[in-house]
Amino acid sequence: MQVAVEVARPEAAEADVVAVPVVDPPSPLAGQAAELDRRLDGQLSRLVDEGEIRGRLDHVAVVHVNADGLPARRVALAGVGPREAIDADTLRTAAGAVARATRDFGRTVAWMLDDDLALPLPEQTRAVVEGTMLGGYDPGLWKTDGSDRRPSRRLVLWSDGDFDLARPAERARRVADWTNRARDLSNMPPNELTPERLAARASEIGEQFHTLTVEALGPDEMRELGMGSLGAVAQGSHNPPRLIVMRYEAPSPARDNLVLGLVGKAVTFDTGGISLKPALYMEDMKGDMSGGGAVVEAMGALADVECPINAIAVVGATENMPGGGAYRPGDILTAMNGKTIEVINTDAEGRLVLADALWYARQQGATHLLDLATLTGAMELALGDLYSGLFANDDEWGEQIVAAGEASGDHVWRFPLHPRYRRYIDSHFADMKNSSILRQGSPVLAAEFLREFTGEGPWAHLDIAGPAFFRYSRGDYLTQRGGTGFGVRLIVELADRLSGR
Repeated sequence: MQVAVEVARPEAAEADVVAVPVVDPPSPLAGQAAELDRRLDGQLSRLVDEGEIRGRLDHVAVVHVNADGLPARRVALAGVGPREAIDADTLRTAAGAVARATRDFGRTVAWMLDDDLALPLPEQTRAVVEGTMLGGYDPGLWKTDGSDRRPSRRLVLWSDGDFDLARPAERARRVADWTNRARDLSNMPPNELTPERLAARASEIGEQFHTLTVEALGPDEMRELGMGSLGAVAQGSHNPPRLIVMRYEAPSPARDNLVLGLVGKAVTFDTGGISLKPALYMEDMKGDMSGGGAVVEAMGALADVECPINAIAVVGATENMPGGGAYRPGDILTAMNGKTIEVINTDAEGRLVLADALWYARQQGATHLLDLATLTGAMELALGDLYSGLFANDDEWGEQIVAAGEASGDHVWRFPLHPRYRRYIDSHFADMKNSSILRQGSPVLAAEFLREFTGEGPWAHLDIAGPAFFRYSRGDYLTQRGGTGFGVRLIVELADRLSGR
């Protein structure tokens, strides 16, 4: 869905639908809903009494009205839940519900921002824009009757305040657009999104901005660099791997001594290799590149909003396929940093991809590393589809990422790292092994494995297995099956905070 966003006073804008938040319980109506009810001679209050209008989160009642001075024939009453529980996520959910409820007739939706909600207007602005764009997303790009999949819509934010909301509105629109592009990548079928195609997408982004440079290393170049870990995962596939490298040079960097390093796992299809996955839901393994896809599109977002922080992205893109040339359990690999790895399970391939990518990013000058990967099913069992798991070797760096997650809506929860966990990856034959036969601590042993390849300096790992790709609706503004674009908003928020902006 393509959305144009603008800010206007109520008397200065026309719309097909006026949307107004309704607190639970809705009686008596408060804030903008009460003001609108007065203009409608109590029509809304009567509908509240009849049970048609409710304040329950995600409930939307669309009613026809006829009032002088109101530039719309419909009003969408959007429940935002109990007043004490209202936050940015509840407004995102309400805005997403309005976008879906008015999809067929609401080409222009006017949202009434409300001081009565006790949420600052700039935060309301951001939440409504994101909720509208992310909640209105349609994953059916490949449907033959999907010509209207991305209708052009207009969102007008009505405010009587003196706040300059145009800037946060436009910024939120741009970041949400890049987030939806990351969703498109996650949803793309694996016969289309090969490693080469993902690299081509990165190049397309690079061509849009003079501050971005992009290159993609092929198998021969990776072999020359000694990337035996990533290379082993790729060797069973007919589609060759790519190491995608994107560099963003900020026009006026706020911190010359800081380079944000973003590393993404992009296994464009994961069969599990010789350690084959079960057939049920294997089609969802096209989403195993969601971390890498988010990193690629986030670099576009950083350039688009002209973030004043230099950044480098390194994305390991490959398939993980069985076959005569595939790597095997029992193989011993040599990673780019010279460490050796015994393969226990070929379905623990993501950490092998990240190992070489992390080391390369540090060698290329990244001072602060963050990797994103759909790494372990156990993390989804632990946190479900709302939070990603965070591991960090530096407390301050970890706290910055948690804060960026809370502000952006890409929520993260920190898990421990401890030297005693290292025993999980001890090998009798090599420096380490890539998995463990013990059914204990699989997300943390994966993080301990990655720590071996992070070099000196702050590093954090986000295991995004739960919130990156949905099998079922989450019940909020992200209701659609498939990719969510998790990480794009977090990365932009984190970069902003690093710059002090």
